[in-house]
Amino acid sequence: MILQSAPEEAKHFIHKKLIGPPLGLLTIAAAVKDFDVTVFDIKGEYDLIPGSPALDQMVTGLLNRFEPDVVGVTIITSEFDASMEIFKTVKKHNRRILTVAGGLHTTLCPEDFTDPAVDVICPGQSANAFRQVVVNFEKKLPLDNIRGIILNRNGRRIATPPVENNWDPANENFLMPDRRHLERWRQTYRVGNAPSPTTYLFTSLGCPYRCTFCSIWKEHNGMYHQRSVESIIEELKLIDYDIVRFADANTIVNIAFINRLFDRMAEEGIQKEYIMDIRADTAVDHPGLIEKLARAGLKVAICGFESFRDHELARYNKKSSADRIHKAIDVFHRNGILLRGNYVVPHDYTDDDFKALAEYAGSHRVTYAGYTILTPMPGTILYEEMKDLIVDHDLSKYNFFNSVLKTTLPPEKFYENVGKLWLIKKGKDVI
Repeated sequence: MILQSAPEEAKHFIHKKLIGPPLGLLTIAAAVKDFDVTVFDIKGEYDLIPGSPALDQMVTGLLNRFEPDVVGVTIITSEFDASMEIFKTVKKHNRRILTVAGGLHTTLCPEDFTDPAVDVICPGQSANAFRQVVVNFEKKLPLDNIRGIILNRNGRRIATPPVENNWDPANENFLMPDRRHLERWRQTYRVGNAPSPTTYLFTSLGCPYRCTFCSIWKEHNGMYHQRSVESIIEELKLIDYDIVRFADANTIVNIAFINRLFDRMAEEGIQKEYIMDIRADTAVDHPGLIEKLARAGLKVAICGFESFRDHELARYNKKSSADRIHKAIDVFHRNGILLRGNYVVPHDYTDDDFKALAEYAGSHRVTYAGYTILTPMPGTILYEEMKDLIVDHDLSKYNFFNSVLKTTLPPEKFYENVGKLWLIKKGKDVI
């Protein structure tokens, strides 16, 4: 919707796709690396060859080429329908192929997986469970005794008992990803005018904060998993990419940890460019750390401003105040760090609200500013608060660029105003 109503000049700046490698798939692949494994990034394939065939034809071609026994798909909410199309194509090709659904949407909304084309649902951090599914299937053993999965049988979802021991995906149970699986699409993982592709690395999973619109902390049951410094150093040594994005909800949570990590990186002579998600209040409270990271290669900071109004921040449970935004901007710019500041736009914004946000965003030296529409994602606190107000249940529109709630302004006017916001900062305030 936004691309239909936004000003023509703004359309260039509005995100049309996510850019980056599927780190979750690499983790799953690592869990079964002793089997014959093929990782296929469908989004990357369309980015690489825009004229690729339709999804069902592409999947059929893969099935004919590899003849798999098990097909797994990782799923976020906006890709749910496409994932179901993949599963149906698989079953049409060969009913005996075991189909396994994993990813964020299986964790937050397992009740959505009713289609008989899905055999097994693996919610949560389920790499170990997925491996056991593959092992049992190969040995023709029952799947019922595998803990922590959901079996989809005759229209009924049957949950097996929960896992007995806590699965620690960041430490004891960390699985080192093999990025060679993604070599075909390497050049598509390029952001903007970056001179080389970017890869992802996580230093932590989960988040200690409790923002109402966020699904990350809900996905991890409120737990925060921090990797060890030496594990990260080992992975960085293996990465042959020049640009690394730390794929954490918040890269800087434990100040002592980040200090140790970057000290060890210096000791090992690891030199790369880094992108991080950093909270505004963290930059304000720890300017010396930001200076240190800049010297060590931090080039881009992505900062969720969310709102310029304290009452909206309080509603989101952001645990920060609007007056700290400009202080954070000064910290990043003093250190030559390109800053991407992101705002969320509520559905009930009026012309006056858009004008106020535009004036605020235009008054700050942010290299780029991004604007996403506040979306009650299934499984979040915000969803529970607003589910009765949702007017559009098409999951493909849960991508932060459509309003699934009734807008106060006429929809065309609302999207036009959102589009105009993207013209305020478009890379002119460069370092």
